[in-house]
Amino acid sequence: MRIPLLLFFHLSALAFSYGAVKTKNTRPESDGKIGYPVPPVSSQRLFYLQRTSNVNTIVYDLNMANDGKPDADEPVKVYWIRYAENGQKEELNYIQRKFAYGLTAKALNNGNYDIRFVSYKKFPLTLMKAGDGKYHIFALIAQKQVMLSRIFVKIDGGSFWLPNVSYVEVKGSDPITGREIVERFKP
Repeated sequence: MRIPLLLFFHLSALAFSYGAVKTKNTRPESDGKIGYPVPPVSSQRLFYLQRTSNVNTIVYDLNMANDGKPDADEPVKVYWIRYAENGQKEELNYIQRKFAYGLTAKALNNGNYDIRFVSYKKFPLTLMKAGDGKYHIFALIAQKQVMLSRIFVKIDGGSFWLPNVSYVEVKGSDPITGREIVERFKP
C-alpha cells in the first residue's frame, strides 16, 4: 500500500507547485528550516503540513460546532496558506481534499475522533481534549502519545506517480512535560 502514500506526497508536490512564485521580501517567522514560515498563532490550530516543494502550507484547524464541541461532520477544517503568493488563505481543491491532504473523521464513543489522512490511513490521529481543556490532535511519535504540531515532507525528485520521499518528519509535544518530540521516518 505504498502507492497511496507516495501519491499523497506527490500530489502534495503538484499542489504546492501551483502558484509557486517568489515570495515577497517580508516573510512570516521561520521555524528553523530556511524559508519555511510558521503559520500565525490561532486558538483553533491543530497542526500544519509543509514540504520541500515550496513554502505554501496546509493548515489543520479545529472546526467547532455551536454546542462547544467539534463539528460532527467536519471536526477539522483544512486549508492552504499560500505564502508563495500573497499569504492568502485558500480552500483545497477537490483532488487535494479527496486524494492528498484531506482527512476522514470517525466519531468514537468517548467524544473523541479517529482522524486519518485520505491518502495514508496507516498514520492514526486522534482528536481529543487534553489536560489543558483544549482539543488537540494526538499521534504516536517516537513511541509516545504526543500533541501533533507539524508534519514536514522531504521530497527529492521522482516521477508523477512515484515521488522520491526522503523522509517524513513529525513534531509534537509531550502533553505532560511540554517537551518537544520529533521523529523522522521513510514511508
